[in-house]
This record gives sequence, structure tokens and C-alpha cells, in this order.
Amino acid sequence: MTDDQETQSHLKKRKPKLIERPAPEQVLPVIEAVLFVADQPVEVATLARSINAPRDEVLRALDALAQQCRERGVRLQRAGELVQLVSAPETAAYVERFLGMELPRLTDASLETLAIIAYRQPIARAGIEAVRGVECDGPIRTLLARELIAEVGRAPVIGRPTLFGTTVRFLEYFGLERPDDLPPLPSAGEAIEDGDEAAI
Repeated sequence: MTDDQETQSHLKKRKPKLIERPAPEQVLPVIEAVLFVADQPVEVATLARSINAPRDEVLRALDALAQQCRERGVRLQRAGELVQLVSAPETAAYVERFLGMELPRLTDASLETLAIIAYRQPIARAGIEAVRGVECDGPIRTLLARELIAEVGRAPVIGRPTLFGTTVRFLEYFGLERPDDLPPLPSAGEAIEDGDEAAI
């Protein structure tokens, strides 16, 4: 038998190392450790498989971890089935200074475009421009480059225009744990009152 054949035979005989299911009290710290070393968002299903624990047990541990993190310098961020640990929003200035990653602030046009996408997603370019009243090619390019939005599908209409939605990076940028944490839009009455006060 050649060296290559012997190596292949050895690899075939090797079995994947079985990882014992963590004790109930260990599920949370194990999940925290895995998310700490992950360099990108992790799917809940992948997380459950990697630690050999049932999905419902993982979800309970994630809820508990999210609660604990609210008193720390990190937050548990969740977007659909994706989870990750991120720095707390109140620490952002210090973290950015340490990393030397300060980026130019978003322009008003980019922020307006991002707000429309965040509250009306998924939305096509035409829908964004209908709300803003001006073209939005530039802001969309900026937001795509900053990974604050992404193409999330195609509209089921003639031409099948691209639909845009926010990303996990968007949540991180604004210090949100999940899309549902967006503040509610003011009612029409509140908006009119605010406008009247501004005009005085």
C-alpha cells in the first residue's frame, strides 16, 4: 500500500468526534463562547447543531443571554434566524476610536433613503423615490457599499424590480437587537402637530 492509499484509508476510518450534549446550566455559556469567536452572524440551527443541543433549548438560552447582555458592553443581536454578539451602542465611539474605523457620517439623503427602506421593506427603488420625490441612485449605492441594505428579492410585477431590505449591519450601526426594535412612526396627527410647532 502506498503512502497516499494508507492516508486515505486512515481518513476513512476516522470518525467525527462526538461532542456530548452540554448540561442545561452550561448551554448559555457555551453559546456565548461560540458567538464570541464567530466572525459573522450564526444561524440558530447551525448553533444548535454545533453544540449538540435542541433548538428550543438554544432559543431559551439566547433569550436569557440577551437579557444578561443588557447590563454589559455587548448585546445579543438577532435578525430572523441569525444571531451574533455586537458591541453595545453606548460604547460605539470608544470602540471605533480603538479600531480606527471612524467612517464619514451618512448624508441626509442616505439617512432618508435608509429610513424608508427600514420601515417599508422590502421595497423597490420606485417606491423609495415615490416617497422621497427625487431619484435615489446615489444614496442606494452608498447604503449598499456600507452594507446597511441588501437586495432581498424581486417584486412580482412587470420588469421584476429589485427589492431592498436592511441588514444585520444596519442593526449593529443603530444599536438595535432586532428589526422590531425600530421606534414606531409618529401618527399623522403627531406629525401635523410637530409641523405646526416647527412653523411657529
